[in-house]
Amino acid sequence: MTTGQRPIDLLVRVEWAAVALLSFWIYPLTGQSWVLLVVLLLAPDLSMLAYLAGPRAGAYVHNVFHVLFWPTFLIGIGIWMTDGLIVALGLIWLIHIAIDRSLGWGLKLPTGFQDTHLGRMGDDVNR
Repeated sequence: MTTGQRPIDLLVRVEWAAVALLSFWIYPLTGQSWVLLVVLLLAPDLSMLAYLAGPRAGAYVHNVFHVLFWPTFLIGIGIWMTDGLIVALGLIWLIHIAIDRSLGWGLKLPTGFQDTHLGRMGDDVNR
């Protein structure tokens, strides 16, 4: 635990790390290649290109791609359709978000890329 970090913040990070690990553990059940996971793991971060239009647009687009609704929707649809590829895509997206959260990187605020709902990135005093 770094200086100024509250125990609850560590608990939340560990919780998200557990979600990432569980998702990695489930991934092989989809029957999809690990190469697919490696290639697409950072795909949601392409949303950062929206910051070229300014911090408000950047935060909005980034957040659209970093909320749990979309990956859980994909996982649910994939299970319903018994389609391993769709489940795999949802799991990859979920793993990405879970890793971000476990590192303390949250949804972005329109004030700037470093400002998140979990505090300022790199400023463990706020977390």
